[in-house]
Amino acid sequence: MIVVHHLNDSRSQRILWLMEELGLPYEIEHYKRLETRLAPPELKAVHPVGKAPVITDNGKTIYESAAIIDYVIRRHGGGRLQPDPATPAYDDYMMWLHYAEGSAMLPLLLHLYVSRLGEGGVPLHARIESETANHLGYIDGHLKGRSFLVGDTLSGADIQMSFVAEIAEVYGKRAALPNLDAWIRRLHARPAWQKALEKGGPTRFAN
Repeated sequence: MIVVHHLNDSRSQRILWLMEELGLPYEIEHYKRLETRLAPPELKAVHPVGKAPVITDNGKTIYESAAIIDYVIRRHGGGRLQPDPATPAYDDYMMWLHYAEGSAMLPLLLHLYVSRLGEGGVPLHARIESETANHLGYIDGHLKGRSFLVGDTLSGADIQMSFVAEIAEVYGKRAALPNLDAWIRRLHARPAWQKALEKGGPTRFAN
């Protein structure tokens, strides 16, 4: 049985969504953020640095969102939510799976941390805004005329990349990106996403 160690208001929400899309049996171990917005120390008993998402599956521990999505789909997906590994589409799928945290989230995270520096962060604002626009513009352009990132059906890449669009909304960036906005609205309308939200609890991402 897969156990999803779920931290509220975190990337682990998309792992719950993954499980619901696949219709797999799983359990949720809930963890609540401290007033500092950091994860509670109990998560360190599961993950060596106390971060979410993390899953355990019959004694095996997997962490990092892309690794979890890849693992669950390969081991338990039965060919669903990913292209055929023998096709070029699979290479595109893997690129998007890793692009989310490897590149796209970096300027958004910098926006979060630098905004807390007050005047001290001002010299970095222009570069952060430029990089944010660069990455979000790239995603928006790719989604023009597409319902999903790869092919014509939902994949693990959409699930992984969804967090980027959700954080873009926190910073008021999504409204100017019609393709990105329409894409994430379609994803949020899916019954599996709605069910995962019910089980994981309402999300509130800090600005």
